[in-house]
Amino acid sequence: MINTQDQEELFKLIADYLRKDVICMAIGGTAMMFLGYKNTTKDIDLVFKTERDRLAFVHAIEQLGYKEKSLVALYDEKKRKMAGKPKVYSRGDERFDLFITTVFGYAVDFDMARIAQRVDFLGKHELIVYVVPKEELLLLKAITHREKDEEDIATIVKIEKTMNWDSIIDKAIAQRWKNPWILIDLEEAMQKLKKLTFIPSMHFDKIYKAQHKRER
Repeated sequence: MINTQDQEELFKLIADYLRKDVICMAIGGTAMMFLGYKNTTKDIDLVFKTERDRLAFVHAIEQLGYKEKSLVALYDEKKRKMAGKPKVYSRGDERFDLFITTVFGYAVDFDMARIAQRVDFLGKHELIVYVVPKEELLLLKAITHREKDEEDIATIVKIEKTMNWDSIIDKAIAQRWKNPWILIDLEEAMQKLKKLTFIPSMHFDKIYKAQHKRER
């Protein structure tokens, strides 16, 4: 497990090993730690805008002893066949899941950087980490379906008094043609959340209507 202090120190160290400035987007448990939802995570999840940025980041962590790891033990067969799979690197019980532009086919909008929290780590070069907003984080958690994702979604909803469900659903609808499973995954997650928070039925109706249109 990596705690908040470990993560900060690790990013600072990586910045010292970068061969160029790198920009990335933090998702998953990493984003939850930056946003104060949790104090530890099993892995560090990052999305890069370009292959060049990911290669520079990989080069840096390889200098620190991280090795590429197979996806077989980490993701089910369905996820491993999808576009937008990550490259995974580990050292002991520390792990990086490194995506480029998409997370299992879901396109991460780097224009969010205008409204996202930004954290800079300065070394020989600069590592700029943008943190996805809470709505994007919740949707991505619903998509990845990894161990503890449901627990993390519940944590976000318990802490946040309000969630912009329209924004979450609109993002899912916008990408449903390339990712037909996205509305199903989101609806399933929202059904489970009804035990923790009130979600008006109109939001579910919006999902069902969009799904029906796609199936026609």
